[in-house]
Amino acid sequence: MKKMKALAKTQPAPGLELIETNIPQAGPNDLLVKVQVTSICGTDAHIYAWDAWSQSRIKPPIIIGHEFAGEVVDIGKMVGGFSKGDFISAESHIPCGYCYQCRNDQQHICGNLKILGVDTQGCFAEYAVIPAVCAWKNDKSMKPEIACIQEPLGNAVYTTLCEDVSGLNVVVFGCGPAGLFAAGVAHASGAGQVIHVIKHEFRREISKKMGSSMIIKYDDPKLVDKIIQATNGVGADVILEMTGNPAAINHGIQVLRKGGRFTAFGLSAGPEIKINFNALVFKGCRIICINGRQMYRTWYQMAGLLNSGRLDPAPVITHKFKLEEFKKAFETMKSADRQSAKIILIP
Repeated sequence: MKKMKALAKTQPAPGLELIETNIPQAGPNDLLVKVQVTSICGTDAHIYAWDAWSQSRIKPPIIIGHEFAGEVVDIGKMVGGFSKGDFISAESHIPCGYCYQCRNDQQHICGNLKILGVDTQGCFAEYAVIPAVCAWKNDKSMKPEIACIQEPLGNAVYTTLCEDVSGLNVVVFGCGPAGLFAAGVAHASGAGQVIHVIKHEFRREISKKMGSSMIIKYDDPKLVDKIIQATNGVGADVILEMTGNPAAINHGIQVLRKGGRFTAFGLSAGPEIKINFNALVFKGCRIICINGRQMYRTWYQMAGLLNSGRLDPAPVITHKFKLEEFKKAFETMKSADRQSAKIILIP
């Protein structure tokens, strides 16, 4: 069989290994894709580090990675709607299609959900197999590096636009790629004001390029006062919490106006966080929790924003590495001063 190079977790230990393995074959409901470009997710960094979550979830050997774009080169016999040569991106959530959630238009939170590159073989390779239900067809004129980050960009689109933000005061907590994308989506969608709370100074200029109108450091002692003042003493209409950090969550609750919307995307380091629950109740606010992207409503919203030219996620992409340079890529991603944002890997 023909061989390919791939980046795999070969054993239960920190790190990854560049391997040579067989090119996979498409099953009856699958597509075989020649991978053009991939990007690194925080989940991949957790797997690389082999932390407690990874140890409980990942079963080596496995090729990791779930953010990518590429060309369809083979099609399963039961698949319709795709042709060889199609330029596709992948929805990383693999639904079963028959559980309660799937039958109620909630495939993205399927009761039997699997994740590409976590529960199945992933895309950090020259070729990848994905279920056709997870393939999103792109215009061939789209830049590959933009096509491959649609999966994480979709997280920000869903988080931001689960309700309308036009004309509203939006506060984004977190300056990782998800937070930077969210600031851009809010701006592109007509938010009256986008206030971005950041931790890493390197990302300030990126935030400006994404459309933030006000940027505040997370450790500013006047953080709450500045947000309240910027919103005419009312507070934020919308909080987009992209960190999972307890301090950020509580600051978000504090600056949220009565009747506002608190949207939670970030995951915390542990399952328990102390919050001012009574403040939430008395504010009469709405709390919306986000997992992934809606299949495929979010993708259509994202396509509309990208095609309009109002949303340009390119500033968030700061580094590109060859697949063979993966060690340098992960080191750059996890550097203490975070002199990076979204990192691209090219097979």
